[in-house]
Amino acid sequence: MSYRKLLFTILFLLAIDSYASVVTVSTHVHDMEFRDLARKWDEAIPLGNATIGSLIWQKGERLRMSIDRSDLWDLRHSKELEGEGFSFHWLYEQLQKGDYTPVQRRFDDPYNAYPGPSKIPGAGLEFPIEHFGEVEKVHLYQRQAVCEVVWKSGVSLRCFVHAQKPVGWFIFEGVEADFEPLLIPPSYNEEVRHTAEDHSQHSLFRLGYEQGKVERTLSDKFVYNQPGWGDFSYSVAVKWKRFGEKIIGVWSVTSSLVKEEASQIVDEAMNAGIEAYYQTHQNWWNIFYSRSSLTLPDKVIEKQYYNEIYKMGSISRKDSYPISLQSVWTADNGQLPPWKGDYHHDLNTQLSYWPFYTGNYLEESYGYLHTLWNQLKENKRYTKTYFGTEGLNVPGVCTLLGQPMGGWCQYSLGPTVSAWLSQHFYLYWKYSQDRQFLIDRCYPYLKEVATYLEQFTIVKDGIRSLPLSSSPEFKDNSMDAWFREMTNFDRALVRFAFRAAAELAMELGRKDEADHWEKLEEELPDFIFDAQGGLSIAVGHPYEHSHRHFSHLLAIHPLGLLDKSYGKSDSQIIDASLNTLDKYGPGGWTGYSYSWLANLKARAFDGNGAAKALRIFAECFCLRNGFHANGDQSRSGKSGFTYRPFTLEGNMAFASGVQEMLLQSHSGVIRVFPAIPSDWKDVSFDKLRAIGAFVVSASLENGDVSLVKVVSEKGGLLRLVNPFKGKFRIAGKKKKITEKNGVLELKTRAGEEITLERIGL
Repeated sequence: MSYRKLLFTILFLLAIDSYASVVTVSTHVHDMEFRDLARKWDEAIPLGNATIGSLIWQKGERLRMSIDRSDLWDLRHSKELEGEGFSFHWLYEQLQKGDYTPVQRRFDDPYNAYPGPSKIPGAGLEFPIEHFGEVEKVHLYQRQAVCEVVWKSGVSLRCFVHAQKPVGWFIFEGVEADFEPLLIPPSYNEEVRHTAEDHSQHSLFRLGYEQGKVERTLSDKFVYNQPGWGDFSYSVAVKWKRFGEKIIGVWSVTSSLVKEEASQIVDEAMNAGIEAYYQTHQNWWNIFYSRSSLTLPDKVIEKQYYNEIYKMGSISRKDSYPISLQSVWTADNGQLPPWKGDYHHDLNTQLSYWPFYTGNYLEESYGYLHTLWNQLKENKRYTKTYFGTEGLNVPGVCTLLGQPMGGWCQYSLGPTVSAWLSQHFYLYWKYSQDRQFLIDRCYPYLKEVATYLEQFTIVKDGIRSLPLSSSPEFKDNSMDAWFREMTNFDRALVRFAFRAAAELAMELGRKDEADHWEKLEEELPDFIFDAQGGLSIAVGHPYEHSHRHFSHLLAIHPLGLLDKSYGKSDSQIIDASLNTLDKYGPGGWTGYSYSWLANLKARAFDGNGAAKALRIFAECFCLRNGFHANGDQSRSGKSGFTYRPFTLEGNMAFASGVQEMLLQSHSGVIRVFPAIPSDWKDVSFDKLRAIGAFVVSASLENGDVSLVKVVSEKGGLLRLVNPFKGKFRIAGKKKKITEKNGVLELKTRAGEEITLERIGL
């Protein structure tokens, strides 16, 4: 062999070895591990970065990577949701006539009858694995966001979706010379029959698209271009290189809503090499996981919690679109996704962002607010058209661009949707203390919402009310779902909006505006109570049968208008309300009901009840990959629903429920371990976030708090409910600390760290 050939061979072998070692992984106790590949898309291993996503599973005799992107949408318009008659006034007149059929036909039928608008899937990469033999393991390394599949024959796969760029990578080792990927488009030109109980809707065939083409542009590259509705289109590309028995490949998907081209992206990525991409990918996930952590004695709850944290890192970024029903994991079954994969603002998007604040993931949460702010003009136009007022409301069911999609109009066109959304602007300010955000975004958004509510509400005998009211999903889509007097759901939201607007105006020194909003709140009616003193749904309508949506309890959680720390009266209301939930049981609940219940129980300082609800959710309402499937998958009587539509809000609300057990600050004081089960003796958390921009860590040892550490990002007065049973001290500092009614108070400077430690019992 010549020197030149020998040198080339050595360099080639070194290249192979370097590629093999690039995607390094390490096992963690919270990883997902299986002995086989999932055979259904909704049980697949999920990878994502909030813009693109992938699901790793087995379809027939091939390994499949389902490819998705958040802005793949059919954005056609429904004629019923525009033009003459598209107004709340028209709805009101129909109710006055007692004829609800035209309402259902106009607002609900389009959602069910028409295939669009809707989220749509991307494509699939498939790899022939029939000769690989039996799978030895399937492993999701959550800390590295890498999926590994190993076959007993020695073949292996490692793949990841880059944390920040619209590319996914894969490395196969031990494969034959003719092994290569196939790019499989969705079937848009033939009807696909589907019988699974996952609430998938129309076949993709009904969209009426011309089937896109897959072209082999090079010997090692496929490109697929798919035209959609109107001038929308998207493209998928995959490119690979062979190194002996190894194949390294990269894929991308882009939409016509952005200027990038998938074909060019994969070319650039392959030229740069996987090593550079994996390093930046890993750096992002290292920072993400450093934001906060916790340790629980209940390992079922702890593992599910970290599964949710992994999902949070996969589906939200500061500049991404918000989390839709399935985010970047659209159904890959030839159908449109459950509930069209849309944005449901009647609880789904709201619950999906609950854990970002206390979890210390403010940066990742910002995509929600970023999008809502960018849609302000569109939403104000909708408000003027449908409600006839200035200010801001938002469609309760909407497209990627914030346009209404129809559905049960009690919530799809609900009068208080923006009030609930505005809480997330409020919470971002309260947890971050970002004053520029308060000035530029938070108060302006709340002011627009309050302006709309002021103009839309009516005053009679000194009482301010809505012309019509509802409580989402109660009495379904019927005339009886509308109430002449405000429901507790609407009373809570309108009260919150006026109260928050007043608080923020005062914070900015706008006293006249604050006084104005306060006066409007004073005109609102009190909450409605049942015979036991708990919250009713509406006047004459107590909660008297099991229902999935706890909309009548918003005043307790998440709005915090009623709280046990506020005194005996609130405590009695909360206890009576939760006792009623327990009395009627879970027959009408879905998975997210249990997650929400855990948050409610934690706010009531009931750690045992919160932990029980969380465990039921984890064990009965999740598929093997952790996806929330809505129905009781154990069929053990935890719900009357046993179907399996996948949506994300239950997963995210689960994480929030855990956080509420460990740290609460919504009442203006910080409480550590406020809702710990009686048998949890050793618990800890690190760097959870409290209102006031305080980052808190704490340890519970043998049932007693041993340490609390607080980093004050912005400075200010720290108020902490004294968690110590005996003496304590401030480690290493001489600071003045006072205690009033069990609350410790001390002034802090920006960036200061305070450590309180137990010194005796």
